[in-house]
Amino acid sequence: MAATRIEKDSMGELEVPEHALYGAQTQRAVNNFPVSGRRMPEAFVRALIAAKAAAAKANGELAQVPPPMVSAIVQACEQLLADERLMQHFPVDVYQTGSGTSSNMNANEVLATLATILHGAPVSPNDHINCGQSSNDVIPSVIHISAALELTRELLPALRHLHQTIFDKADQLQGQIKTGRTHLMDAMPVSMSQSLLSWASQIEMNIDRLQQALPALQTLAQGGTAVGTGINAHPQFAEQFCQALNRDTGMNFTPAANFFSLIGSQDVAVALSGQLKATAVSMMKIANDLRWMNSGPLAGLGEIELEALQPGSSIMPGKVNPVVPEAAAMVAAQVVGNDAAITLGGQSGNFELNVMLPMIATNLLDSIALLASASRLLADKAIASFSVNEARLKQALDRNPILVTALNPIIGYLKAAEIAKLAYQQGRPIIDVAAEHTDLSVAELTRLLDPAKLTQGGL
Repeated sequence: MAATRIEKDSMGELEVPEHALYGAQTQRAVNNFPVSGRRMPEAFVRALIAAKAAAAKANGELAQVPPPMVSAIVQACEQLLADERLMQHFPVDVYQTGSGTSSNMNANEVLATLATILHGAPVSPNDHINCGQSSNDVIPSVIHISAALELTRELLPALRHLHQTIFDKADQLQGQIKTGRTHLMDAMPVSMSQSLLSWASQIEMNIDRLQQALPALQTLAQGGTAVGTGINAHPQFAEQFCQALNRDTGMNFTPAANFFSLIGSQDVAVALSGQLKATAVSMMKIANDLRWMNSGPLAGLGEIELEALQPGSSIMPGKVNPVVPEAAAMVAAQVVGNDAAITLGGQSGNFELNVMLPMIATNLLDSIALLASASRLLADKAIASFSVNEARLKQALDRNPILVTALNPIIGYLKAAEIAKLAYQQGRPIIDVAAEHTDLSVAELTRLLDPAKLTQGGL
């Protein structure tokens, strides 16, 4: 049996692991919620500790907590954030009380234990660490804080790297012409650069929309306390809290104009998740385009060759699979699933409190982290490193009857369709068939049906 000690809270005494920094309320949550074995994300926990440090500084400025105690609390926060064993002190399951009270009290108890040691006198988890706060404004605020930090520090840089990598690859592939495809069927030619710049544009638009989400994310419920009225918080607490947090993070957090809406709803998280889903959909499109172009190499399109990263089969020697695009596609699918859960969670804002906050926080941060990792992987191990099979591109272009579309203004749609069908049936180049069935010379047809010229559009 592991050694324990006795801790006490408002409900009575409870055994807690002897060396745990947390107290009775955290242990009650561990006992009550043996659901998934998944703890709150580290990014959330770190943001929660940062919020507690900002709260202590605000309370010090407002003379709500004595300066020596504030110093001990802030030092405890710094000590905890520097500890590689951070997460062992935060054992509460994701699927806990819907307000996240257990996680809030977990942080309060851990910091109270450390601050008491540093201060040399008792520091209360409720009266001091949680001064001017409620789980009901702390947890919604930390959802915003953690998402804003991870978006700024992780996902947006990763997407910018992906965008730049695609753009650079497009520049390298100028002049490479391939068969375009609509409905997965042969269509008019496009350049490889055009295909890649289409991806780059998708990623750029996602970056723009995610950046547009930041102002709402940096608007915080902190200061609304239990139901939005700000009971037990100093009137200037919200403003002082944001100022302290901004100094610590370099961000631009501001108090909400209406605390009630940010405590009773999770509309901002739902909106952000929707944009993360849109980013995932873009990633899925890029991943699938890479997989199709790489397919074969003999019985598929075989237009490109992705970097060979690992054996593709336990039974078929020599097989190599598009593993990175597959991983990116699975990430995209998971983000779409996360969004569905967040959407349902957002609907659980009943009266003055949403009660699915831990799940919303976890899925939101999971989506951000997954997309950031997959973006870097897709950029570095798929897009930057693939090679083009020029012979395969030319072979398909030379035999593509859809090039006859360029003759529509000259010979008409019906005649062009007749020529295209003959070229398909006979398996012959479109120029040869068109030369036999029109008055156009081979030289004129060669000029009109030049694939490179056709990628520029126009008449």
